Amino acid sequence: MRDLVDPSADQGAVAPSCRITSADGSESDYMFDEDEVQVVAVKEIADGDELSQRSTESSESVADDRAQWGGKLEFLLTCIGYAVGLGNVWRFPYLCYKNGGGAFLIPYTIMLGLVGLPLFYMEVALGQYASLGPISIWRINPLFKGLGYAMVIVSWLIGLYYNVIIAHVLFYLCASFTSELPWTTCDNEWNTPYCRVYDYVKESSKGNISLFNSTLSNLTDSNMTLSSNITNVHHSLITTPSEEYYNHRVLGKSSGLDDIGTVQPYLALTLLAAWVIVYLTLLKGIQSLGKVVYFTAIFPYLMLIVLMFRGVTLPGAADGIIYYLKPDFNKLMEPRVWSDACTQIFYSLSACSGGLIAMSSYNKFKNNCYRDAVIVCVINCGTSVFAGFVIFSILGFMANEKNVPVSEVADGGPGLAFIVYPEALSRLPIAPMWAVLFFIMMATLGFGSEFSIVECVLSALTDVFPQIQPRRANIIFRSVFSVVSFLLGLPMVCKGGIYLLNLVDFSVGGFPLLVIGMFELVAISWIYGYNRFSDNIFAMLGKKPTKYWEICWKFVSLLVIAITVFMNIIMYAEPDLDGQTYSEWAKSLGWMISVFPITVIPFWFLLKYCHDGGWKLLSEGVKPLKSWGPSEANKKFEYRDNGVTYKSDRSAFARLMSSNMSNITTNTTLSDFPFSSSNTLNNRDVV
Repeated sequence: MRDLVDPSADQGAVAPSCRITSADGSESDYMFDEDEVQVVAVKEIADGDELSQRSTESSESVADDRAQWGGKLEFLLTCIGYAVGLGNVWRFPYLCYKNGGGAFLIPYTIMLGLVGLPLFYMEVALGQYASLGPISIWRINPLFKGLGYAMVIVSWLIGLYYNVIIAHVLFYLCASFTSELPWTTCDNEWNTPYCRVYDYVKESSKGNISLFNSTLSNLTDSNMTLSSNITNVHHSLITTPSEEYYNHRVLGKSSGLDDIGTVQPYLALTLLAAWVIVYLTLLKGIQSLGKVVYFTAIFPYLMLIVLMFRGVTLPGAADGIIYYLKPDFNKLMEPRVWSDACTQIFYSLSACSGGLIAMSSYNKFKNNCYRDAVIVCVINCGTSVFAGFVIFSILGFMANEKNVPVSEVADGGPGLAFIVYPEALSRLPIAPMWAVLFFIMMATLGFGSEFSIVECVLSALTDVFPQIQPRRANIIFRSVFSVVSFLLGLPMVCKGGIYLLNLVDFSVGGFPLLVIGMFELVAISWIYGYNRFSDNIFAMLGKKPTKYWEICWKFVSLLVIAITVFMNIIMYAEPDLDGQTYSEWAKSLGWMISVFPITVIPFWFLLKYCHDGGWKLLSEGVKPLKSWGPSEANKKFEYRDNGVTYKSDRSAFARLMSSNMSNITTNTTLSDFPFSSSNTLNNRDVV
């Protein structure tokens, strides 16, 4: 092994030299001629860094070889697109009204300050300082490298089902290019006899609705025939056209995960289109991603503003906004509200999934990552609140049209994006235009996050395996990855695929991220040490973090996450979809998906520990010490240990009295005593 000696230590007067260590451990110096070598750079390598690790991760060891963003705005927009996604539109508003309306903003803001922002800032600073991906970054603590693998696994799983949701959006987008939206009537081939269309005419008494005038043709059920004049159907069986369009036309929804069914061909095509878009966008890595985010990060805000102005001008919009923000402070006494706020912060900011480390690793060393972290977090949470106004203004209009409370039309998740909102859009003038704009917004929100999620996985694996770093090899790797991911997503576009998608989302979106965040805080703030990390930030920004960050990183954030994990375990609710529970094998599958990334952390810890001498240390640690044996008082007897016979070490007094002692013991041997060790060893079968 050769270590380059920096000649600058002697004012440049000494020629560069190389210290050569031979196999027998001897060292010798070799002096180069001035024209033989030119010292370009000297990089200090941390102690304990193995040669094998240096060779496998050599590409990112020199910051100059790593690509960088084309400008500061590219990184900022990428982080905004990564953090602001579909969850801001369909998850946060629903959680807000369910957990106390405006009162939910209190725990949400507190969790942002105590957990979300500290973790976001930590990960951005960590990636920028080392210019390494989420796996290679754990040179900072090799035993915790399993955290990096866990982050990448979580990102990969999220990327798989996230693109399936985008495939649903693309399906709706294509279906919106028509003169009449297909989810407005009940006379389509996918409709059932229970489909009814609201006529939206209010009754004068008690706010009842003059329900459903349907244009159903004669439809034949397996057991009965219903005609269009049949109206005596129990209200629990009635479905809307948008419901049936999503469940029967788009999903071809089966009875459960046990009945997975065949692949829906149109969804398979839109899923393929989604992965082709992702592949082409990320073909050149961050060089191409940095240009695309100018559209994917900005366009959704334009659409939200347009939909906001349209929504607040509709009748009943005020009722929806009031319902959205009306505070119920009694909810703050429920632990579930605080747990939901903390979990939503992780989900919304995309913390602890490796993407923030990967994106910030392409920053310049002196970039103001503190400013970027605050800006992105504030914009992300502000977008969530703003999207709530947009969504609930439309829901208030819909409730006003149906003359029902807002609670009866409010929903979260896919139900909001693909059932409730499309139905509301169908009531607007020039409905197809608004539907196209809405689903373009949803697609850009989804792709903005998906691009960063997938690039996190690709860049992390590229950092670890230098064989795929050359341009040609990297293109092949990205192609194969996209094809494999598309194939793994196909089960989620089967007739029972929505149940699998919901199960993966339920299993990955909360618990694993919380556990990863907890271990990450321990590894950085306590094992690596806050003081070291503070010095690293000082090297980049020229100033150390304030006391607030130290308290959060070392104590508060860690405590809050630990309590949230405990609360999620105590208040665990089994996954379900539209009130339908999963079978036992499906629940077990969900637990395996949830635990899989977490188990990588201790697995790597033990593997690394044993490989680097821990096994030898363990084997030595279980061996008896040299001092093991009978006590000093009992060493007057002969005893055996590990095949060696030890005899009495008689004292000086015994040697002086040897003549008398020999007279006493002339006819007696040590083996005659029943309590003798040698007698016991040599006669184990004698009682």
